[in-house]
Amino acid sequence: MMKPYLRNVLLFSAFLALGACAATAPASTGTTAPIDTAKTKPAQPLPAEDLGRYRPVFVAPKEVAAPVTKPAVAPTNHVNPQIEQRLRDQAYTNQNVKYAQGYRILAYVGLERDKAMSIRRSVISRYPDETDYLTFKQPVFRLYIGDYLTRLDAEQAMLRIRPLAPKAELESAQVVLNKTAF
Repeated sequence: MMKPYLRNVLLFSAFLALGACAATAPASTGTTAPIDTAKTKPAQPLPAEDLGRYRPVFVAPKEVAAPVTKPAVAPTNHVNPQIEQRLRDQAYTNQNVKYAQGYRILAYVGLERDKAMSIRRSVISRYPDETDYLTFKQPVFRLYIGDYLTRLDAEQAMLRIRPLAPKAELESAQVVLNKTAF
């Protein structure tokens, strides 16, 4: 049942291809007259069409005098005592914040403590400023590296650590704020 249908489809597509080739062939198959290469008088040039009416017309800009600059006014008493007190309160509150939402690099997840410790030692020896967190929830060891506030910082650090921990990936986590960095 399927073979005759397939054969008909193939024949039909072949006929279409032949028809397309025949349509692109030259119109006459007889002998063609040789091309005349003798110099002849050039035909009279056609008068140029005037397109000026379609072109936009621009008016020349007028000379503008230099703007008059006003002297800058220095602000006076722009922070009143209430705002100043609120700013102090907010600064005090911010000093007590120890954690923020950020990223850590998950360098190792597995059952082998020795493997986790070897990756940890290699990362610490190459990058001593990086903090590391080794957690154990039976039976899985997890090694986290770094405290990064932005994903960009975490991605840059992951590119450095990737040769030491090929399966490293980013994880969103609550990170410790380093107040000395600010």
